[in-house]
Amino acid sequence: MKIQNVKGGYDFLPKEQRIRNYINDTLRKIFEEYGYNPIETPLLCYYDILSDKYDEDNDILNEIYKLSDQGERQLGLRYDLTVPFAKFIALNKNKINIPFKRYEIAKAFRDGPIKVGRDREFTQCDVDVVGLSGQMIEAELMTLFTRAFKELGIDIIIKYNSRNLMNGLILECGVDENLVSLVTTNIDKLEKISKDEFKNNLLNIGLKTQQIDLLLEYFSLSLCELNNKFETTKNEKIILGLDELNQLTSYLEALNINDLCIFASSLARGQNYYTGNVFEVYEKNGKITCSIGAGGRYDKMITNFIGDGNEYPTVGISFGLSSIYELLKDKEMFENESNVDIYIIPMETNLESLKLANNLRDLGYKVEIQMQNKKLKKSLDYANRENIPYVIILGEDELSKGEIVIKSMLNNNDIELSLNDLEKIKQFI
Repeated sequence: MKIQNVKGGYDFLPKEQRIRNYINDTLRKIFEEYGYNPIETPLLCYYDILSDKYDEDNDILNEIYKLSDQGERQLGLRYDLTVPFAKFIALNKNKINIPFKRYEIAKAFRDGPIKVGRDREFTQCDVDVVGLSGQMIEAELMTLFTRAFKELGIDIIIKYNSRNLMNGLILECGVDENLVSLVTTNIDKLEKISKDEFKNNLLNIGLKTQQIDLLLEYFSLSLCELNNKFETTKNEKIILGLDELNQLTSYLEALNINDLCIFASSLARGQNYYTGNVFEVYEKNGKITCSIGAGGRYDKMITNFIGDGNEYPTVGISFGLSSIYELLKDKEMFENESNVDIYIIPMETNLESLKLANNLRDLGYKVEIQMQNKKLKKSLDYANRENIPYVIILGEDELSKGEIVIKSMLNNNDIELSLNDLEKIKQFI
C-alpha cells in the first residue's frame, strides 16, 4: 500500500491551519457585522437535487463525485453550498424568518482540473440572502467583499454583469433560444480564448458567421455604449438587464467603491441558475489568475424547490478560501506566530505546574507544559523553535517563595510575579 493523499486533497500543518483559521475567523466576524447567521448543511445530497439545474453538457455535472448507499439510492458529494442552501430553505421555511441571511463555511468536492487555488477537496465559504429583490442588497454584498478583502490585506477588483443583459444581447443577434445557454458558456470564456477559437466553437453549435460577428461587437461595448445603442430597444431582456446594471452602478458610485468595480459584459458565471446580476472578484495585481470570490442573483432556484406559489428571490456571494490562502501564506505576519502564549517547564513540580497552567488558562492565556522530563536547554530550544514568547521555569525554590519568574524569549527580560497575584501578569504580557 502506498500511503498518499488523493490528488487535490491536502494535509495542513499547524502553521498552515492557523492561517486558514485566521481567514475563516476574519470572515465570520465581518459576516456577523452585516447581520448574517451561521448554518450547517449535509455534505451528502441526493444526486437528482445536485444535478437538477443543469443541462447534460454542463461541466459541473462531470465534476460531481457520485456514489450510492446500501439502498442503491443515487447520491453525490456537494460541489458547492448554493444548492444545499436552496434545499435548506425548502425544508425549514416555516422555522425561519424571511428575509433570511445566512453564512456557511464547510467542505465541498469537485472532480475537476487541479491548479493553484482550485482543489478537489476544499472549504467553501458562502453568504446568501433569501427574500430580497433589487440592487440595494447586491450593493451591500459588494461592500462586504471590499470590507472583507481589505481586512485580509488583499487588493481586489470586482467584475460585474447582468445575465438578463447577456441573454438579451444573444437573442438580439438572432440566436435560437435553445442555444442561448451554450452561447453564454462560450461568451464567458471570451477573455481566456482567442477570437478564432470562439468563432469555431460557435460555428460548431450551429451559429452563422454574421451572428458571431454581431456577438463580438455587442460584447465589446461599455455599459455607457450599450445604454446609448439600446436606448429605444423593445428587447425586454436588454431593458431589464440595463436597468439592473444602471441601478447597481448608481449604488456603487454613491458608496465610493466604483473605482474597485468594473462592468464586464462577457462575465456569465458558469451556473445556469443565475437570473440577474453576477459578480467575480480578482486579486488586483494578478498574483493569482483565478477568481477569489464570486456570486450573483438566483431568484428561481429556491422558488422552484419549494413550489408553493410564493417567490423567493435570492442573491449570494462566495469566497475562494484556497485562493485567499495562497495569497496570504507567505505574509510576514504569520512567520513567527505561535499557538502558545506561555510554556511551563516543571523542575520536579509536575502537579504544581498543572495547577499553574490551569490558573493561567483561566486568565485567557494559551499554555503548554513540558511533560517529557527534558533537560532545561532542550526545553528552551523547543520554545524558541515554536516561537513561544514566554517561558516559566517552575522549581522548588519558586514554590517555597510563592513566586514565579516569567522569561521573555523575545528580549530575555524576566518578570517576577506572586503566585497569589497572577492577575498582574496582564500588565506584562
